[in-house]
Amino acid sequence: MSVFGNDSAGISVPTKWRDRAVTAWVPAKTCDRDFSLTQSEVRATEQASAALRDSDARIPETWEALARLLLRHEGIASSGIEGLREPLVSVLIAERTGAGGVAGWVADNLAVIRMALDAAHGSLDTETLHCWHERLMRNSDLTADLMGAFRPSVGWVGGNSPLDAAYVPPPPDLIPELMDDLVRFADSTDAGLDPITHAAVLHAQFELIHPYGDGNGRLGRILISRALRRANLAVRSTVPISVAIARDPGGYLSGLKLYELGKVGPWVEWFSRVARDAADTTNHLARRTVEISDEWDRKLEGVRAGSAARALIPLLPGNPVMSAQDVKTLLDVSQPAARAALLTLADREIMTAVQARAPGAGRNRNWFAATDLINTWA
Repeated sequence: MSVFGNDSAGISVPTKWRDRAVTAWVPAKTCDRDFSLTQSEVRATEQASAALRDSDARIPETWEALARLLLRHEGIASSGIEGLREPLVSVLIAERTGAGGVAGWVADNLAVIRMALDAAHGSLDTETLHCWHERLMRNSDLTADLMGAFRPSVGWVGGNSPLDAAYVPPPPDLIPELMDDLVRFADSTDAGLDPITHAAVLHAQFELIHPYGDGNGRLGRILISRALRRANLAVRSTVPISVAIARDPGGYLSGLKLYELGKVGPWVEWFSRVARDAADTTNHLARRTVEISDEWDRKLEGVRAGSAARALIPLLPGNPVMSAQDVKTLLDVSQPAARAALLTLADREIMTAVQARAPGAGRNRNWFAATDLINTWA
């Protein structure tokens, strides 16, 4: 007889933690769940899908810069939910240099989101998830044996141990079977679910399984981004879903609890509201990027039209932190001309000089940051 039982939500099972008895929750597999929604819940998913498609369509196909901005916005917000806070300029420099520490950890989050989006239309398997997890956690305090591998012991959420935890996920021996079901569900259309419900269930199911020793929240939100890209709701951009979740952490935790209890509809309805909020954030960032770019043009009044400084302006949304070497490569100009362009932008208060130590024994590089644009993410 299967330990998963026939309950539509899941089943409690006894297990051991340091030779002490605890009770863990084993969620029902997706193939055994009831995904029925009320008429109002269905309407909420339809509105969310429409909002995401509309916000994505507003981004010009040629505006790759804004797509990169939205990607960074999502990665930084996702890390912020976990308490990983670092000056945004430091994160962007870490993204470029491979530096470690907290900034490097957040930069790794950005890298894994890219990996997931690039592979959104391919098949998902546990080996791929392990690869993403290993990259995600390489600058964390997690021991090497727990990176890119399912947890080998009892986990918990909240509290100091499984004895007083808010939630104890499935015992480790049940994780492989549950994750096989989850990766099948991630790529399946058999259930006939709309894309919003599918993304909401995928995330909640992953969080209840809690398969890794750490990083489950970030990886679970990355799965949302992959699902929305796969469903073609975010073709040109990345949905800043973590930004919206961070605005209502209580609603998020309550929604996951309802899903745990088998109440899929209320969780999906909450997730639909968050998706609409994320679409609004995309629209806001698009408007602000245009406004800031127009302001930069005004600040460059008097600078000749063909100058390197002016040529940098349309490149800043996609490259908000640059060095002279970057400018040399992007514009195919000499190193002195590249540095002069950055100094012109700094003199016009478009960019700000930033000092950052190089990782390892390398020579420190002088960086310049488009702080007005970066501050719109805060």
